[in-house]
Order: sequence, then structure tokens, then C-alpha cells
Amino acid sequence: MASETVKTQGSIRLGEGLELDLRAYEVRRAGRVLKLERIPMELLLLLVEQRRQLVAREQIVERIWGKGVFLDTDNSINGAVRKIRQVLKDDSEHPRFVQTVTGRGYRFIVPLADAETEEAPIIPSPQPGASAPLKSKPRRRWMALLGVAVVSVAVVVGASLRWSHSRTQPQPSGGRLMLAVLPFENLTGDAGQDYFSDGLTEEMISQLGRLDPKRLGVIARTSVMHYKNGHERLEQIGHELGVQYVLEGSVRRDSDKVRVSAQLIELKDQTHLWARQYDRELTNLLGLQGEIALEIADEIQVALGDHRPLDSAHQPALSPSEYEAYDLYLKGRYFWNKRTPEGFKEAIKFFQQAIAKDPNYARAYAGLADCYALLPGYRVSPPTEYLPKARAAALKALQLDDRLAEAHTSLALITENYDWDWQTAEKEYRQAIELDPNYATAHHWYAEYLTWEGHFDEALRESERARQLDPLSLIIAADNGMILYYSRQYDRAEKQLNAVLEMEPNFPRAHMVRNVYVEKGQFAEALADIEKYTPEDTPWDLAYVFGRFGHLAEAKRALEKVEQLNHRQSVDPAALAWAHVGMGNKDQAFAWLQRAYLRHSNILTTLKVEPGFDSLRSDPRFQEMMRRVGLVR
Repeated sequence: MASETVKTQGSIRLGEGLELDLRAYEVRRAGRVLKLERIPMELLLLLVEQRRQLVAREQIVERIWGKGVFLDTDNSINGAVRKIRQVLKDDSEHPRFVQTVTGRGYRFIVPLADAETEEAPIIPSPQPGASAPLKSKPRRRWMALLGVAVVSVAVVVGASLRWSHSRTQPQPSGGRLMLAVLPFENLTGDAGQDYFSDGLTEEMISQLGRLDPKRLGVIARTSVMHYKNGHERLEQIGHELGVQYVLEGSVRRDSDKVRVSAQLIELKDQTHLWARQYDRELTNLLGLQGEIALEIADEIQVALGDHRPLDSAHQPALSPSEYEAYDLYLKGRYFWNKRTPEGFKEAIKFFQQAIAKDPNYARAYAGLADCYALLPGYRVSPPTEYLPKARAAALKALQLDDRLAEAHTSLALITENYDWDWQTAEKEYRQAIELDPNYATAHHWYAEYLTWEGHFDEALRESERARQLDPLSLIIAADNGMILYYSRQYDRAEKQLNAVLEMEPNFPRAHMVRNVYVEKGQFAEALADIEKYTPEDTPWDLAYVFGRFGHLAEAKRALEKVEQLNHRQSVDPAALAWAHVGMGNKDQAFAWLQRAYLRHSNILTTLKVEPGFDSLRSDPRFQEMMRRVGLVR
């Protein structure tokens, strides 16, 4: 036998044209690199290191995952051995490389030789604290939170939603891998605990989205929640979401403990790359989420072709009051995601209770800001009532934690819609995207901002980024159609908005297709959409459409209904302005636009691009209004 010289930086011949390159951390056959994920590679290195010796399953668990963990050995160790055999073209019944010792472990049975000298090298076992090429990065045990943030904001889609990959789904760009965290299953047997399992799903989305956002995209909550309680096949999910990986999991919670199970699956061959089960105290839940996120990201880095360490920040266990605040926060997000006026108001109660438990809880303030910022859009009250509260909550959140992307996004929306401070809004949107490039809502709302400024090409690019991150979101898809409308691409806008309506006929934003019909001169289609889908208490669109097509008698009757409604309740002045614009009543239109200005109505953000206002553009009063709103600088 040749002298046993220590060579940890070279390559080892495995036989049959196979070579294990220790420096490149890869296996090659006749010079061609063979794909082997991280866990199988680590196991192969361990077997080679202990060649011709029995390696027990307990040794494998301790070496790769560490002590004190719950491991699904069937899905992990057995799967890793199977992958090694596939790469080496080995046979479990007649092994040439890896021998199974039933009930005990495995043995690497091939004599090894250094690829350059043909000497058989000794591969030393790594010492504690040492960095040895044959040993993979130490598995982080009990890793803490990298940084927890508020989850993506989107509209909950209907149960019948299906998104055609070829027609509506943006394609991944820049070689970035995409991951979907499927809804964690609630195993408590109590539907009242859904908020907890849904909250864990959202937290995992946030955690994973922050780890390597330039190369790993994570699908937003809106899209993954479509698969809650569903039975879709993994191939279908991968096709609809455009992802290469999914994380499945379940959670069982009792009075003071929680059990979380999770498994990472690569969709191209439905390989279980990683599976774990954890039992923890509830007060350690945040740290557990960070630990799971890091282990998954570590696994995916192999596919990314990188093995650099991921840093973490220590997250201590929560005090009882802090955990109560966190639990109330999850309840608030549960109701906020219902996206109804009632849901918003219920969410506000829980966020306020969370703040009462922990006055320094930035995320609860960010949740309040999101509720207050969106409520005026649901016509439950004028913007002057809620937007000042939204601003105060967003600023407080940022005072407590200036790295909350969601708080920056909320502040951007407030300064855009209420203050018409376009420079500050853009700065806040850009800051949010820099902090969390995987936050779909930041891209979505920034696309709207760019639209109001008339930067349509940039707006469409941002909209596509939002759609890639949240491919099943109806609101993102509908607003993509509206960008096309504002940019006068009416045929494309009609197609996009109708695609949304095919999936959810009652989705309000998509019924803006009636404005497209008006600009295309399709009166019958516009009228049919209004009569079928517009509630009796919103007659201003009817007045606008009848007016645009010269049916003034019908327009006046609709306008009378608007005025009667305004006497019973406070109607947004912009609605009356819209009715008068359609009827050609310029003086009345400007009078109501002035009132809309005083009420800070959101419609004024569209002045620069709304085709319906084209009949007013030559009037000096319109240019003055644009100047006051900051759209002429």
C-alpha cells in the first residue's frame, strides 16, 4: 500500500471514472460534474472519511444535524443514501460503493486513491472549532431569528382561483430560484387555532424571504393560502406558482408547548431534501422559525452553487407578556388578511391589545398602519379620519425598528395618497424594497406610484416583479391591467382585466374594465358590466357611462340618485366629480374636484394619467389642480 500522506485539499478517485473533488465540493465522472445535494454530499464525505468502517445512523444524525434534534430518518438518511447510489450508479442488492448493514448503518467499501499521486490519503476527522474541507459547515442548532417582519399584503383569492402559467404567470428571471411555503396544517383539531398555523406560515415566508433575496424568491401569502385545505398535486402547485421548491409543514399546539414538523421538497423529482420535527416551548417559537429558515436556506444554497455561511442574530426567548403580544399580533394579521371593513376593524382591536401588552412591539404598530391606510379605500370613512392615524402608527413602528419594510411601505402609501409628497413616497418605497426585495406589496404599490407619475415602462416592470412573487394575487393582476389602461394600451388592458374576472367575477377592481370599454367606444359592454355588478348604492359610474355615450336623460337620472345618496350619507366628492366629468359638466366637475382635494381623495393621484380626465386637460383649472397635488413640478 502506498504511504498514507494527508491530502485534504486534493481529489480522490472512487473508481469507475468517478472522482471526489474536496476543494470544489463536488463529484465528477470523466470530468463531468454530477449533481448531488448538500445532505447526500455530507453523508458521502462522512462515509469516505470512515471508509471500510461501519457508520451508524446515530453518527450520521450527530455529524450532519447535531444532537438533540428530531429527524425523519426515512425521508432524510435513506433518501440521501439513495441519491448517492443514483449518482454513483450503485446497486443496493449488489453494492460496489455503499453497503447497507441492516438495522445498523452503512459502510463505504471501495479502496480510495488520490487522483494525482494514486496514493491512498488519510482523511482526518475535523476537530472542534476547526474548518476542515471534508466536513461541511457545522449545522446550526437552535439558531435564532434573522429578523422578523410583517408579512406580505394582498387580497385573499377565491377558492376557485386557477392561474394559467402560460397566460398570466411571469417567468422567473435572473436565474433566481423560487420557493413556496405551503400553509402549515393545523393539527390541534380546533379551527379556532387556524390563526396560529396561518401565522406560522406567514412568519416562515418572511424569514425565508430575507435570507438571500437576490437569488431566492419566496411566494407571498396571498398565493400560497389558496392551497390551504386543498388537495392539489405538487406538480400543479409548482406549475401555477412557478417554483422549484416547496416547504410543507404542520403545527400542533397545547397550553405551553408547540410541535412543528416541516419538510423541504424539490419539485422536479419530488425529492424530500430535508425533514425535521421540533418540540419547543411556545415562548421559543420565534427562534424556532429562524432556525427552520436557516436550515432550509442552507439546503437550497447547494442548488444555488454557493456554500457561504449565513449569519444570525440572537433572539432570546420571549417573556410571557411579549409572547401574549405576539399571539395577539398573529390574530390581528389573521383578520387583516380577510380584507374586509369588518376584518380591518377586528384586526385593529387585536393590534391595539398587542401594543397594550408590549408598548415597544414595532410589528403591531405596522399592522395598525396597514389597517388605517387601507380602510379609506373601502369607502368606510373619509381619508381625513384614518390616514393621520395610519401615519402615526407607521412612524411609531419605524421609530422602534427602522428596518421594517412593511412600515416603510405603509408610510410611502400614506405620503403618496394623503400628502401627495411624491419624493418622500418614492424614497420610502425604494427603502422598503432594499430592505426586503421579496415583499410583493412594496413592488405592487411602487408600480402604482410610477404609474401616477406617468413612468409606465418602469411601472410594468415593478408590477411583473410583484406578480412573480405573488402569482395568484387578484389585486396585483388587476392593477397590472389598470397600468395598461392608464398607458392607453386598451386591448391589452381589456384582456388582462377580463382574465381576472374569469377567475373571480365579483372582484371589484377588475370591473374597471368598464372604463376600458368606454375609451374603446363599446357602450353596450360597459353598460352591461355596470348593470350586472354595480351595487345600487354606487350609481356614479352609471352617470359617467351614460354621459360619455350621450344618453343625457339616463345620466341625469343616475346623477339624481348620487345626489340623494349624498344627502343620506357622505359620498366621496370624487364620485360626484366623476359623474359630472362623464356628462360634460365642467364647472360642476371642478367644484367637486376642489372638495375632493380638501378631503384628500385618492382619485387625485390619477389626474396625470386617467383618460377620463382628458376632456378637462386644456382647462387652466385642471393644470392648477395637478400642480397643487404635486404632479406638475
